[in-house]
Amino acid sequence: MYGLYDKEGILRFVDSDKDACIAYAELFELGSTNYCLIDLANDTKKVKGYTNLDQSLGVYNN
Repeated sequence: MYGLYDKEGILRFVDSDKDACIAYAELFELGSTNYCLIDLANDTKKVKGYTNLDQSLGVYNN
């Protein structure tokens, strides 16, 4: 999986095909000095243990 970020660090496009990301940059006329292409699959870190993502704010609602 590849992510294409603009020069301000904003994720602009994600795709499993590197060439598709480059085609996106060309389509929107982003010069090679105005974007960064990162292989996201190699940057992911696995978290050990259990993470509870269901953190309901219902208790705090008025």
